[in-house]
Amino acid sequence: MSFPEDPIACMRSLQAEFGDLAVLEEKGQRIAFVFSPELNRRVLTDPTNFHSRFFAVRGGRRSAQRRVTSGLLSVNGSEHRDARRIMMDVFAKKVLPQYHETIVGMTSDLMADWQTGQLHDLNEEMVTFMVRMTGALLFGITDGEYSEELGTRIDHWVRQNHRVGMGALVAAEEYTSQYEQLLQMADELEVSIQDMFRRHRQAGNSAQRPDVLSLMFRAQGTERELSDEKLVGHATLTFAAAHLTTAHTLSWTLFLLAQHPDVAARLQQELDSCTAAGVPDFAELQNCTYLDWVIKESMRVLPASSYSQRVAVAPVTLGPLNLPAGTPVIFSQFMTHHRGDTFADYARFLPQRWENAKPSAYEYLPFGAGSRMCIGASLAMVELRTILAVMLRKWHFQIESGATVDGRVIATMLGPTSSVPSRLIAADQIANTVPVHGSIHDLVELPSEARTAVVRRAA
Repeated sequence: MSFPEDPIACMRSLQAEFGDLAVLEEKGQRIAFVFSPELNRRVLTDPTNFHSRFFAVRGGRRSAQRRVTSGLLSVNGSEHRDARRIMMDVFAKKVLPQYHETIVGMTSDLMADWQTGQLHDLNEEMVTFMVRMTGALLFGITDGEYSEELGTRIDHWVRQNHRVGMGALVAAEEYTSQYEQLLQMADELEVSIQDMFRRHRQAGNSAQRPDVLSLMFRAQGTERELSDEKLVGHATLTFAAAHLTTAHTLSWTLFLLAQHPDVAARLQQELDSCTAAGVPDFAELQNCTYLDWVIKESMRVLPASSYSQRVAVAPVTLGPLNLPAGTPVIFSQFMTHHRGDTFADYARFLPQRWENAKPSAYEYLPFGAGSRMCIGASLAMVELRTILAVMLRKWHFQIESGATVDGRVIATMLGPTSSVPSRLIAADQIANTVPVHGSIHDLVELPSEARTAVVRRAA
């Protein structure tokens, strides 16, 4: 039970005692952990022996749970290859500029009522914002309240999946007893997704609309196997994978910039020089090198997707271990990104490291790696790059001194579990590093001025 209670603490303990390959076993249930780039490569480049199980509980063959979990993240073999081939066009780089106007418009709308000195909770603000943004980009939903309602329903279902799925791994009654509730949530979610499909089609103009669902509907014209039943799974899992990871990355990045004034000042200088006085256009943002370093470093030190898993589908050898079929294998972005042999001063937020850093795909993998690398990675980077540029051209964020900032892994995702209180200051001002309390200090090494609070509390 130590793993679901605190995945990072458990994995750190396992690595410290056993090295880069470890196994937990209890009551006949076994979980393997890999912590090195080479073992990541071994697992992620062998889709024949190691299958993706984004959700451990798929439900009966005719259940809504089976249908809403049958998306790109959870299918394997030829089914995965065919689905990825179809979806590649939906997320192709050539369509990314189409999303720019929507991202800029929604970010500007978010800031319309902001005023100097206002107190904002970065965590709550970014989660709500990204539910609406993801609803617009993926589904073309312009009704913010409807987008929040649907996004919340998907989010609650995802969390329930991971709770019940953890029960499948550790055979704990408190998890497995919630199985019936999960099936009911899946029934309700499927009805909501189908209703969203109807609304979208009734609105018309899908041939001109710049959203992922419109592209999926268009693909149905050439791909017979892309039925609405399969689209339900693709749409649900795409939303589930997109909104919280991007929201948490934005929250962590804005927090880290606020606590590192030297980084914020250099980034502001670049944004002022490489973008126009007004709203930055898509082409301009491709030239913001330091902005990309900031985002990459934020995703390295505090990766929103902190771990994932594969399942051995046949007896397989992994290092010195013989794993029986059905053994879950955990690989961790957080643990891999915090290796001193790959990243010097790995616990510190140092965007300048990316001037020379050239990690392999299995040393740095915020979007996964191999044949199952996140298909929406390019769109996610466009979102992050554009949102941050638009925000930071107008506003900076000053973290409240003495605030408690906690972070924890929930359902594989590392995000704030507390508020992240900050006040708005004008873009021509740079925030000061302030002392903060909380578990954030267990996750990243902040400047000494921020750690003062920890020293005083210990004293």
